[in-house]
Amino acid sequence: MAKSSVAASKTLRAADTLFRFSKRTIRRFCGSLVRILTIKAYLRTSRVRKLQIGAGANILDGWLNTNEAGFSGRVIFLDATKPFPLRDHTFDYIFSEHQIEHLTYEEGLFMLQECMRVLKPGGKIRIATPDLETLIGLHVPEKSELQKRYIRWIVDAYFPERGGYRESFVINNAFRNWGHRFLYDHATLQDALEKAGFVAVTRHSTGQSDDEVFRGIEYHGSAVGDEEMTRFETMVLEGKRPG
Repeated sequence: MAKSSVAASKTLRAADTLFRFSKRTIRRFCGSLVRILTIKAYLRTSRVRKLQIGAGANILDGWLNTNEAGFSGRVIFLDATKPFPLRDHTFDYIFSEHQIEHLTYEEGLFMLQECMRVLKPGGKIRIATPDLETLIGLHVPEKSELQKRYIRWIVDAYFPERGGYRESFVINNAFRNWGHRFLYDHATLQDALEKAGFVAVTRHSTGQSDDEVFRGIEYHGSAVGDEEMTRFETMVLEGKRPG
């Protein structure tokens, strides 16, 4: 190949690389700009400020809905393992449902610390996540009808070829499926909340709360198609930033 052709080929490859790099840079810049403008608009128009982390399909009216996977008109990008692009003492409420178990323990603790930082004094947090105690409790000789139904529900959905309703499949599935990285029991999640600085930690059933803002906001049951099974597997803890 002639030297001029080699040089031209290198120039074209360099131009293509620069073009693709520029497109990524522009996309990131546009995404960051949209996020900044969306946050500012929300804060400007909201008297009671409420942040949802890991919204998924549960887009709550009156909340700043965030998700790790991209953004849209009603959901902005937020990586909960990194510092939140939010000022201290900004929000009155924070809610996260079936999200913290997708982080390592250290990442989850960091997220809770960031939640503490951006909450106003007296602000509240609500965390819904699979309950490790409930899952381990399946491994008993005598099972309740609800435990038996839960085992059948999971096995039919994820292990139909296994030929037996064994709790070992269900427990392993909870740890290994859906990108789960750390499952909490009540004591561990309460300890993490308290390490982050939260006080007055209380436990509630899904959909239930002493604060009307938190009532009926869980969505996971609708997403998986069984409210009863979701209530069975889920624990909900609330905490408060000291005022």
